[in-house]
Amino acid sequence: MITALLIIWLVVVSIQLIYIFFVYSRTAFYRQSYPSTVALHTNSPGESTTPGITIVVCARNELENLTELLPLLNSQHYPTFEVLVMDDRSTDGTDQFLENDIADLRFIRFIRIDKEHGHITPKKYALTIALKKAIYSIVLLTDADCRPASTNWLSEMVAPLLADTKDITLGFSPYEHRPGFLNLLIRSETLFTAVQYFSLALAGRPYMGVGRNLAYRTSLFFANRGFYTHINVTGGDDDLFINEVATSHNTAICINPNTFVWSKPKETWADWKLQKRRHLNVGKYYKLSNKLLLGLLTGSHVLSWLLALLVGMVVLVHEFLHRSFSTHEWLLLLVSTSFFIARGLIFWSVVGRISYRLAHTVHWAIMPFMDLLLAAYYGLAGTKTLFKRRRQRLYWR
Repeated sequence: MITALLIIWLVVVSIQLIYIFFVYSRTAFYRQSYPSTVALHTNSPGESTTPGITIVVCARNELENLTELLPLLNSQHYPTFEVLVMDDRSTDGTDQFLENDIADLRFIRFIRIDKEHGHITPKKYALTIALKKAIYSIVLLTDADCRPASTNWLSEMVAPLLADTKDITLGFSPYEHRPGFLNLLIRSETLFTAVQYFSLALAGRPYMGVGRNLAYRTSLFFANRGFYTHINVTGGDDDLFINEVATSHNTAICINPNTFVWSKPKETWADWKLQKRRHLNVGKYYKLSNKLLLGLLTGSHVLSWLLALLVGMVVLVHEFLHRSFSTHEWLLLLVSTSFFIARGLIFWSVVGRISYRLAHTVHWAIMPFMDLLLAAYYGLAGTKTLFKRRRQRLYWR
C-alpha cells in the first residue's frame, strides 16, 4: 500500500516538475521581441501609415468608472484610434454623461443599446455590435472598472499585431492590492491563471485570454462567426472565443508593465463567488485537449500536496505503531520527498520570477503559502463542481 502511494506521489510531482521546467519557465524567461513602442511611420508630413485601433468598452451602470476611465483612454499615445463605449441599458445616468459631458474627449464615441435580445447574452450582443461598428480593423478590449498602467498601453498592446503576422495579443490585468485574505486569494489566482495562459501560449497551446486586456483583428472575429457556438453562454466573450480561434501561429503575449490594465477586485465573498461561478460556467466549453491539459496541470498540483499529507500521516502512524519500512520503501520515500521539496523550491523560484515580472502580483516571500493556498482552493473548487446545486441565471453585470 505504501509503495503504491509513494509511486503515485512521485508520478504527480514529476508531472508538476515537467510543467514548471518546460511550460512555466517560458514566461519566467520570456523576452519581448516586439518594439516597446510602435514606430509611427509616415508617407508624408502629417500622414500616418500606422493602422487605426478601436478601443472597446462595454458598460452597464458604470457611470463612476467611466468618468475616470475615459480621460485615460482618450490620452493614449497613438496616432489614429477611437474609443467606442457600448452603453448597455444603463439606468444610472451614463447616457446623459455620454451625451453631454464628453465633448472635450475627442477620441470618444458611444452607442446606446436600449433592449435585451433573447437569442444572445447582453455582453456578447454589445461586443458584436461594437465590432460591426468599429471604424478600424483591430480592436483592443477593456472593462469600465479597469485602468491602463500608462499612456503607451494602446501602442504596446497592438505592437505584436503590427510588427508580425499575429491576430491576437494576450495581455495581463492585475488586481489592485487591498488588505485581507480575500484579496490575497484573488491576486494569487489571477497570477497563476496568467502563468498558465501565457506559458501555454508560448508553448504553442493558447487557450484563453482576459477581456480586460485583449486585442485582436475584427476579421478573425467575423471569419469564425463571432460568438456563434456559445452565443447563449453567460461569459466566454474572451476565453471561449480565444479558445476557439487562437493557434500557435496567430497568438502573441505582452507582459511589458506599460501594457498592464489594473482592475478593481471584488471586496465581498458573495461578489467573488458569483464571479467564480461565471468563470466555472464557461470552462466546461473549452476544447477537450485544453480541458485534459489543464486538468492534468491542476490535478497534479492538488494531488502533490494531498499525497504529501497522506504520506506524512502514514509515516506518523508507522512511528506510532513502531513499524519499520522496508529498504525499497525507505528509498521510495526518500526519492519522493526529495522530488516534492525540489518541486516546491523550483515553483517558488520560477513562479516568483513571473510574479516579479507581472507587477509583483504576489510577494515572492509568500510564494510557498500561495502554492499551498491554490492547491487547497482548486481542490475545494473541483470537489464542489461534483455537487452542483440547481443553476441560477447569471448576469454579466
